Order: sequence, then structure tokens, then C-alpha cells
Amino acid sequence: MRSTPVFLALLLSLSIHAFAYPHPYKKARKPTFFQGICGTVLVKRGNHMPDPDQPQRTNNGQPAQHDVLIYQLLNMSQVDAGENGFINSVRDARPIKTVKSGKNGKFCVSLPVGQYSVLVREPKGLYANLSDAQNNINPVTVQKSKRTWATISITHEAVF
Repeated sequence: MRSTPVFLALLLSLSIHAFAYPHPYKKARKPTFFQGICGTVLVKRGNHMPDPDQPQRTNNGQPAQHDVLIYQLLNMSQVDAGENGFINSVRDARPIKTVKSGKNGKFCVSLPVGQYSVLVREPKGLYANLSDAQNNINPVTVQKSKRTWATISITHEAVF
């Protein structure tokens, strides 16, 4: 069996060649794009009124861990609004996705192209303190192959 060392040498050579060079028929991977909403949940508390003694207030809020609920675009006419940005009921609307922001307040959720309302769950209920000129609640638009950034500010314990 003198051919055994020759066979092993040939096998080793083929193995090295197979791992050293990419397969000629293997397709290159296309880069994947994230499409959806990423952002930060911030809580603002206390006095945020302008102060002539401290004209450069830069307290943007503290990052917070909260449930972030994504709905198809909601209008104020579709919900029962409470006080201070709280929503008592979204009636028949159901969230498309729910994610939890991290301790650093960051969240990211992939979504199809469309318009959405982003709300957070507070102990007192759902919260969103922004609306547009058409009374759409905290509207965020997702575009094809784009990451849309949103800052969700919880301000019901702050004074402005």
C-alpha cells in the first residue's frame, strides 16, 4: 500500500484548495437593508422653563425602558383622549408590533413601508404627546429600505 501517502497528499492538497479559494459558482451576498423605525424613549421631569440665569438648559431627558407600541396611523378622532397626552382607549385598533426599549432607551423595529403612530405604555396608560396638523397621533413614516429615527419624549411630569 505505497499509494496511501500519495493519496493522502492529494486529498490534503484538494482540501486546502477548496478552503483557500471561493467557490466559482457561489453568488455574492447582497447587503441587507433595515427598513423600519429606530429611536430613543426619553423621560423629562421637573422644570424645563427658560431661566435667564441658566440660558443653556440642555436636559433632553433620561433614557427609559418602556413598551413601545406601533399602530397603523391613528387619528385623534379614532381614540378616546385623556389628560396630559394619555390615551384612555384606542377602541378597536391593535398594535402592529410591540417592542421594549432597552435601559438606554433605544429601540428598533422592522416594518413595511407606511405611516404609523408610535406610543409608549406608561403605568397610567398609553402615552403620546405629539400630533401633526391633521391630528394624527405621533406620526412616523417608514420609507423603502430606510431607517426612520424617532425620539419619544414622555413629558407629563415636566413643566415647560
